[in-house]
Amino acid sequence: MGSCEAEDDVTKTNCVELTSDLVPGFLDSIDTILCDCEGVIWKGSSSKHPVPGAIETLEKLRKTGKKIFFLTNTNTKSRKDILEELIRMGFQADENEVVCTSFAAAAYLKHSVKLKGKVYLVGSVGLAKELEMAGIQHIGVGPDVVDRSSTIDDWACLPIDPEVKAVVVGFDEHVSYHKLVKAATYLSDPDCLFLATNEDKRFPFDTKVVLPATGLCVQAVKEASQREPIVLGKPHKYMFLSIAKSFGGIDPKRTVMVGDTLATDIMLGKNCGLKTLLVETGLNNRQDIAENRSSKFAEKQKLVPDFFIRSIGDLGNGVLS
Repeated sequence: MGSCEAEDDVTKTNCVELTSDLVPGFLDSIDTILCDCEGVIWKGSSSKHPVPGAIETLEKLRKTGKKIFFLTNTNTKSRKDILEELIRMGFQADENEVVCTSFAAAAYLKHSVKLKGKVYLVGSVGLAKELEMAGIQHIGVGPDVVDRSSTIDDWACLPIDPEVKAVVVGFDEHVSYHKLVKAATYLSDPDCLFLATNEDKRFPFDTKVVLPATGLCVQAVKEASQREPIVLGKPHKYMFLSIAKSFGGIDPKRTVMVGDTLATDIMLGKNCGLKTLLVETGLNNRQDIAENRSSKFAEKQKLVPDFFIRSIGDLGNGVLS
């Protein structure tokens, strides 16, 4: 049995490699599986393909009676878009099992705060689709560029919609000075809600080109408005709490968060009192676990999962028939 032990570590943080002989006992201890997508069950961004053994593993787990949910910080696509991708790759899934931050934002506005008014959206078409399906009016999607001939006097006269009662920020490839001016202006009203889908810093592309993600857009609006948003995505609790409320009977102590990223997936599990399992097919691996476990900083030690495994396919290999 492997471990993440560090000789100079004096904490009680345990981390166990989930070998095939340990899988049956581990699975006996859980009823619900929360599964990240990119880097866990599929690889690739523009041309997605399943991680070897992922489809078979999830099918085996369903046959043993496990509840499975797909949790992703994606906000550029709707829940229906993600479901279609899962089915195209061969995964069994239902729309109610898919929870993405675009859907979470629409659900939060509709059910948690019962928004009366419009949303100013710094975000994508996918996020806009979820708002529309929830019956929420929005403005702001698409380019809003600064005319080269405009002056600061023109910027100070940008049109402002008095019906806007919330600013929602996701990833927006069209983020601009005009959009920041409008978002900050709406948020100068303390009664205007500030909501962010997530704060992921970079897109997980294995290239030399760095692709900043939603966190860039959120940080820009935070600086412009001098306000802090309510953040819905991992590692924050909202997505798990919404699942627990919608489906009922979900025991955190018998639920595992499976992910490839310590800072989002594993921290969500820690924040919600869940079991945590890191797979090494994505962003982080056992070396990262060991570094965090041996850190003298408590915040780093919190990133250590309960278990790790090479891939989700290996989890399936230990399922008893």
